[in-house]
Amino acid sequence: MENLFSRYTDSSAVFPSFPIVQHNCLGSWDVFLSLFHSFTMLPDPPLLVAIQDPPSRRSVLPTFPGFMSFAPPPPGRPRVAIYVSRPLNQHLSCSTVFHDFSEMLSVDVFSPEGLFGSPHRSLRVTSVYLLRTNRPPYRSILPERVFSFLPYPQLVLGDFNLHHPLADPCRSLSEREFIISTRYFDAAFDVPYHLLNTPGVYTRFPFDTISRPSVLDLAFANTALSPLVSSWDTPLPSTGSDHVPCVITLKPPTIMLPPPYCTLGPP
Repeated sequence: MENLFSRYTDSSAVFPSFPIVQHNCLGSWDVFLSLFHSFTMLPDPPLLVAIQDPPSRRSVLPTFPGFMSFAPPPPGRPRVAIYVSRPLNQHLSCSTVFHDFSEMLSVDVFSPEGLFGSPHRSLRVTSVYLLRTNRPPYRSILPERVFSFLPYPQLVLGDFNLHHPLADPCRSLSEREFIISTRYFDAAFDVPYHLLNTPGVYTRFPFDTISRPSVLDLAFANTALSPLVSSWDTPLPSTGSDHVPCVITLKPPTIMLPPPYCTLGPP
């Protein structure tokens, strides 16, 4: 793993892409290690890793070479965590943002020169893990708290525990499932955010042979971020979790320069 970030060791390093990995680790240390070791299979190593249900011991997260870990403060076991690669933290300013929930955490990435060749100097990545509850909206965080307006790019991703036809068009939904998920999707689209998932690509494969696969892991980009998104994919192998890792890759937008100014006659 020492060579995973070797291309970024120079002080003038330019990241060729900005991969972000999202995964539900089921609280398992084996799943966590399997996930991080699989990063050698990616063309570029992830700069941020957003984990739901991370393993922990006395609220302390596991470590992995090349990464710094962040989680919501105690009390209670962290439900989400974000791992920031050391090269990213060395070349850009990274800070955590807490939301008063153990199921939600953000990291702000800042560069005074602008990010991805755009005029935006900040990027926020928010990891969420919506737990089921018995009271409306029947998930642990209100939709309006998950999706809020920001004038700069934001990526909201995680295990939403929701079934919606836009993400899983082949699934037959109960009226209750549709009503619950629609409230969150409507809150996202009102801001607006855009769903990055490829419709119908499953992100969870149950361990039992009765339940069908589903799309519970979702990623949303706000309007400022959408032009910077290159891809959403599930290219990594199974980690032992019933969820599959998702990879969102950001790249600079294409900037069209005006043609050179021409004059008639001698210069």
